[in-house]
Amino acid sequence: MGKQATSWNTMQKKIRWALMILALFTLLTLTFFFYTRSAFNSCNSNDHFQAQIQSTSVTSSSGPNPLGFMKSKLALLVSHELSLSGGPLLLMELAFLLRRVGAEVVWITNQKPAQADDGVAYSLERKMLDRGVQVFSAKSQKAIDTAMEADLVVLNTAVAGKWLEGVLKENVKQVLPKVLWWIHEMRGHYFKLEYVKHLPFVAGAMIDSHTTAEYWKNRTRERLGIKMPETYVVHLGNSKDHMEVAEDIVAKRVLREHVRESLGVRDDDLLFAIINSVSRGKGQDLFLRSFYESLQLIQEKHQQVPSVHAIIVGSDLNAQTKFETELRNFVLEKKIQNRVHFVNKTLTVAPYLAAIDVLVQNSQARGECFGRITIEAMAFQLPVLGTAAGGTMEIVVNGTTGLLHPTGKEGVTPLANNIVKLATHVERRLTMGKKGYERVKGMFLEHHMSHRISLVLKDVLRKAKS
Repeated sequence: MGKQATSWNTMQKKIRWALMILALFTLLTLTFFFYTRSAFNSCNSNDHFQAQIQSTSVTSSSGPNPLGFMKSKLALLVSHELSLSGGPLLLMELAFLLRRVGAEVVWITNQKPAQADDGVAYSLERKMLDRGVQVFSAKSQKAIDTAMEADLVVLNTAVAGKWLEGVLKENVKQVLPKVLWWIHEMRGHYFKLEYVKHLPFVAGAMIDSHTTAEYWKNRTRERLGIKMPETYVVHLGNSKDHMEVAEDIVAKRVLREHVRESLGVRDDDLLFAIINSVSRGKGQDLFLRSFYESLQLIQEKHQQVPSVHAIIVGSDLNAQTKFETELRNFVLEKKIQNRVHFVNKTLTVAPYLAAIDVLVQNSQARGECFGRITIEAMAFQLPVLGTAAGGTMEIVVNGTTGLLHPTGKEGVTPLANNIVKLATHVERRLTMGKKGYERVKGMFLEHHMSHRISLVLKDVLRKAKS
């Protein structure tokens, strides 16, 4: 009898957890999106330090918190903006990790949000304040004094470099030796000397993938004539909260049923989703062309598969862009509106990951710097169809955890073929999903991040003291 009661209590807890997620999902469906996180390898440091960082990839989550040495340390985190985009949310996650071990953390945002984003910035600031992160005005004397007193200063994104010259002014040289510059950008227009002229003089740079680190190294030397400081490559990792949902069968079932019902699709329909803010660089237009081509291939070959659908998560119902209008017009023109579903930007991606069958990561040009959504999907045992560019190639094992295709128009037909392959081979789809989950468990978890970032921060603090 006691065992039955315990089993029932466990089931009740799982159901309550799923319902809480569902409630949060419902409340946030019409808000905005995106986050990201971390795990590490050293790029151009000595062999001993590099071996230390690499060895942490198999460290277990038990034992003392490796960031414990940051207790009572003062850390100043500088973000170029405060929004629901990847960079700011990544920095916020670092702030919470440092607070968890008793560090004193101060946040400043250099660029004021547009009026439409005031509410988002306010809610994110409240979230930080609730967790003990102090928030100062970027140009205040408090911010300058904190920069001078801090044990560690983290600049987030290349654009945050404007704060150094614009606010610190004559104090810049005193602060540079304790600066860790966290860079996420892959686009060429960030390579401006006004942003990064102090980059060679900071304690270190932290970059999300080896591909991006190499790109910055070459670009800064060839275009700007400056040299990168010691660089640590940062692979992102999934949070404990995300993994908890991904591994909870009851929660996933509740979320799957709710989302599919809201989209008007059946339980056995196949859902291919792209989860990124809608923009040309994320490749939603090329994905829709591939999706349409895949429907034609299935029809031509008379293949018996469940109804296949495409989900675009990342729209903005309040301000439809010219690009999004193009997407919707394409759907109408091809008469596939019953197969394509647009979903507004949301901070809660877990419900959609629970509901879909395959994630498509179709970022163009140089690809994603890393792509947090990729490892989040893999945690849900989803195969990934990704572009063979950027950090995606460091996450997805082609043919094992997913399939890769070229960027640009050349990738449309290969992606269409890959959609058909996974639509028609259930076992392959499921096996890839399981392999992806195993890869996440081995490399892309929060405790991997904590161990690796601890080595990076220790190295930066050592340099700051010397």
